[in-house]
Amino acid sequence: MKEVTFIRRNIEKWKETEKVVEQADKLTPDRLADAYTELTADLAFAQTHYPSSRITIYLNNLASALHNVIYRNKKEKWTRIFTFWTQEVPQTMYHARKELLVSVLIFWASVLVGIVSAANDDNFVRLILGNGYVDMTLDNIARGEPMAVYNGSEEVPMFLGITLNNIMVSFNVFAMGLLTSFGTGWLLFNNGVMLGAFQTFFFKHGLLGESMLAIWLHGTLEIWAIIVAGAAGLALGNGWLFPGTYSRKESFMRGAKKGLKIIVGTVPIFIMAGFIEGFITRHTELPDVLRLGIILLSLSFIIYYYIYLPNRKTHGITKT
Repeated sequence: MKEVTFIRRNIEKWKETEKVVEQADKLTPDRLADAYTELTADLAFAQTHYPSSRITIYLNNLASALHNVIYRNKKEKWTRIFTFWTQEVPQTMYHARKELLVSVLIFWASVLVGIVSAANDDNFVRLILGNGYVDMTLDNIARGEPMAVYNGSEEVPMFLGITLNNIMVSFNVFAMGLLTSFGTGWLLFNNGVMLGAFQTFFFKHGLLGESMLAIWLHGTLEIWAIIVAGAAGLALGNGWLFPGTYSRKESFMRGAKKGLKIIVGTVPIFIMAGFIEGFITRHTELPDVLRLGIILLSLSFIIYYYIYLPNRKTHGITKT
């Protein structure tokens, strides 16, 4: 069937479906279900025969709007507290894979900037980390306790303070997407430069290995969660900056929903990172093989949950 014939035969029905979306609160569930069934059948036909056509985009948007109307008052099952992290977050990360890649590239490029800058200018570390922190760390190095900063307070207050601070940082990275993607990119850049300068500082004092075992013990999860928060912020910023075929409002709402789901998904990771930093990192006397094992375990979790699982969850699924 030619596209123009397909449109001519069904255009009046689609106009009626638009009215169904607008008047959904006044219609019966059966009427909504019938409209949705017919619409998705037309959408499937259009996707098969006219995959790049504007009519396919129109039907996809209309189907999404009707789907949201039908399910917006749906009563959630208590099991969603589990399926949210086991299914929804991985699937959302699959759809945000481009934003995640950009976030990774921005962060590690800024780490390189921090390394090069700190390697060529000793004052750069003081500029980034502050004189107070640098002087305190130099005193700790002189006393033979370079990582003493991690045992400066009691475990529980340190755990709570660090966790809340990291969660706030991640939400700030996400919220900066309101200032377009450049706001999120700027915060990622700042954090990356700080990490690069920090590691270079210890490298210059011959403590790179010890500092990495201590920092990345909790930092593997913590830094990755900030990068993921960057992907959430980019999704938010790109939502209204690049609306594509959607209206700017609809695109922004989609980006916000995607980003919020991603950012909420990082909360348990920040809690675990805070626990490690508050209770384990301070014990620098632990065997190196144990500390390295925790780092590798954290890295394995990241690869599984954010790379393997999203692709496995969506493999073979036709998405509307």
